[in-house]
Amino acid sequence: MLEQELIIPNLFQKQGVDQFKGAENDTISVPVEGVLPFHDYAWRNDRSNPIQFDVYNERKIPVTFGGNVYSAVKLTDEQYDFDIDQWSKLLRPQVKAVARGLARRAVNTLTSQTYNVTIGNAGQNLRGALIEARRVLNAFHAPKENRYLLVGTDFESALLSDDKLNLAQNVGDSEAESALRTATIADRMGFRIVVDQTIPAAAAYAFSGSAFIFLSAAPSVPQSVPFGATQSFEGIAARWVRDYDPTYMQDRSVVNTYAGFQTVKDVLVGWDNTNQVEVISTQEHFVRGIKLDLDGKSDYPAAASELAVITGVSDAKVWTPVGYKPETDPANV
Repeated sequence: MLEQELIIPNLFQKQGVDQFKGAENDTISVPVEGVLPFHDYAWRNDRSNPIQFDVYNERKIPVTFGGNVYSAVKLTDEQYDFDIDQWSKLLRPQVKAVARGLARRAVNTLTSQTYNVTIGNAGQNLRGALIEARRVLNAFHAPKENRYLLVGTDFESALLSDDKLNLAQNVGDSEAESALRTATIADRMGFRIVVDQTIPAAAAYAFSGSAFIFLSAAPSVPQSVPFGATQSFEGIAARWVRDYDPTYMQDRSVVNTYAGFQTVKDVLVGWDNTNQVEVISTQEHFVRGIKLDLDGKSDYPAAASELAVITGVSDAKVWTPVGYKPETDPANV
């Protein structure tokens, strides 16, 4: 039930609880593949110099459990006997409440992230904006697997109304209608396009699923409760416990899960054409996701920044819709 209710957390990379047991300060380190440079050894050289060896290190991203999302309900004898004839009626709204709590934390993680690229005025040319989003993520070497375009409701309306994208007509009206009900609109430009009502309406976020980590774990069932169960499915775990309070003649039902969210930053690899050598960034950068706005201004890295030098994505090459004139934009008048 919890899996069915979630949208945004299901787009994130999931981690379970086992590796947290015994961890200091409730923190684990999620390994991210290290980066190694390549070298050339001169052909038929005199072997006076040895080859160069590098030290390989995986990067560790610290992720901490920082939440206990729950729903707790009391159920009187009268309610149980006359109003609710089975526990599933109560369990479903409890699970939905927990799902909303997880979703809200996922939204906060997504929207509070500082993005190195924002593509503005996407509403002027949506197809071009999606192509630019793909270009930027490719230049950033973001993983191509499980790429998503998460859009707000206004952004969704613009996409569905755009003849160049032709979303509904391409799959047939009945399929498009069904896909919209399940939040997925279509696949375009290498992105699975998903709509969510809780992110800013005019915004969209293009990212790889590995850009964010979602931690989920079911708390242990206390031995003192008469009924308790934990369940894990598709990387999401929860606990349900019930007991009876004879003092007030009422049942108590609690559904909860431990949760945590984190972003993933990367070391970048580029090529120095002048010196003909490979360049590895000295800093970690968040490059697995970017932001798009229907209106607003674009924001790209400064041309002299390490990120721009290595990837070629800079404020000297800001995407602008074809035929767009800033002086005629109502936002600038």
